[in-house]
Amino acid sequence: MAAGSARALSQALGALDAGGAANKINLIPQDFFAELCEQIIHHLNHKIPGVNTAELCQRIQTSGIEINIGDLAKIANILSFLFSTAARNNLSTEELVTTLGSAVSTLPKHALQVIRHVWNEQGKSITAAEDARNVATVGQFVDMKWKLGVAMSSDTCRSLKYPYVTVTLTVADPSGQITDKSFEMTIPQFKNFFRQFKEMASVLETV
Repeated sequence: MAAGSARALSQALGALDAGGAANKINLIPQDFFAELCEQIIHHLNHKIPGVNTAELCQRIQTSGIEINIGDLAKIANILSFLFSTAARNNLSTEELVTTLGSAVSTLPKHALQVIRHVWNEQGKSITAAEDARNVATVGQFVDMKWKLGVAMSSDTCRSLKYPYVTVTLTVADPSGQITDKSFEMTIPQFKNFFRQFKEMASVLETV
């Protein structure tokens, strides 16, 4: 492995070991860790917009494992950097696993096995280094949901009864984390929002 490759990989491994991230991986069952790694690979290969750590964290917690969304998101970011660094430097499965095993002594055996399998099966499909460098630094829209509600009361008014719209946008940030952003609009605001979407659609039809 070239000196530049080793240096780049060392940065990823340093991040993995910093703050006990490797120990946190030990809490994640093998099947969930494999799913996390596969989502990251698919994201790096532009097959999915991001990694849904919130949904995965909820399922892990439901299985009885105590792990918080912050720790899982940190692990996902580190693994994403690790895989993209390995892809950029064309590391073989053995180079990646050997370097991991020797550099991070606290990384559990089942995690190494998963990384070996995932990288061996799908590592070569990750987009080349130049494409990875040119990824946009803005979030990517994934989905939008809305619902109509009626405000019945507040601290200053006993009976409001005015309608409002709650909009939830699901977006993938530049690191690949999928999050939900919710906000409320009055009916006039929603009508203006809708009008702007219609204007965008009409412009797109002329492209």
